[in-house]
Amino acid sequence: MEATHFDCAVLGGGPAGMTAAIYLARFRRRVVLIDGGESRASLIPRSHNHPGYPDGIHGNDLLDRMRRQMDKFGVSVLPEKATDAVLGPDGSFRITAGQTLVADHVILATGSRDRLPPLDDALSHIREGLLRQCPICDAYELSGQPVAVIGTRDCAAGEALFLRHYTPDIAILTLGDRLEVSTPVMEKLQKAGVRIIPDKASDWDFGDQGVSVRLGQDVVRFRAVYSGLGIDPQNDLARRLGVELADDGRIVTNAHQETSVKKVFAAGDVVTGLNQIAVAMAQGEVAATHIHNLLRMQEDRCVADSL
Repeated sequence: MEATHFDCAVLGGGPAGMTAAIYLARFRRRVVLIDGGESRASLIPRSHNHPGYPDGIHGNDLLDRMRRQMDKFGVSVLPEKATDAVLGPDGSFRITAGQTLVADHVILATGSRDRLPPLDDALSHIREGLLRQCPICDAYELSGQPVAVIGTRDCAAGEALFLRHYTPDIAILTLGDRLEVSTPVMEKLQKAGVRIIPDKASDWDFGDQGVSVRLGQDVVRFRAVYSGLGIDPQNDLARRLGVELADDGRIVTNAHQETSVKKVFAAGDVVTGLNQIAVAMAQGEVAATHIHNLLRMQEDRCVADSL
């Protein structure tokens, strides 16, 4: 890292962050991507709904392709987790990530983390495709097969109702806890034929053909199990910068992906809206292009006087 002052610092190296960095590099801007290597996309066993890959693509394969693309265009990459970001008195941002870098703009692409159920080696089962997190991504592949959702609240109920479109064999596993949903939601679950299984799980068997769970005296088999426990947006840096957050902790942005703090942008799963790879990439594109246009305006190379 020879340079320490950049036009833009992108915090997070998932699909949103890398897309933004690629665009900024091709706009011939000084851009640094700061990435601790924890992209949620790395857990995807195979994405079948990402456009352009008719046979699907593994999350790590997609990330590797994007890293090679960044390298081709000379993106500076700092393989560290950003631990602090503050606005300096000169209007630039000071970012701490093992060292201190200065940037005129920031893109927060810090993502979200799924809340995982109390299972041994849960991440391994996610990579196997047996424990799943996103029915929008992969419910299609489970059409007509038995599926369970782990959880006790509206998030689990919502996933179960979503999955009902693909298969009639849906169960919610509360793992011994009480299902905490309203009466209208419970009536929807009953109408959809969603089974509620309140028993504790005494044994889990993750195999090639699915997941077998001992619930009370019975062993129940599912093709896959979803975690319906919700997500935690990775918003620590957004909070430090004073960015406005939605009730669920995700970042609120305008049509240009700019946050409530001037020159701070956000893209990807940490932003309100649909958590999908293609959406994250589009948000990264929008943010990067607007930053480039703001810089062009400062350089007096833009017809408009304001954007």
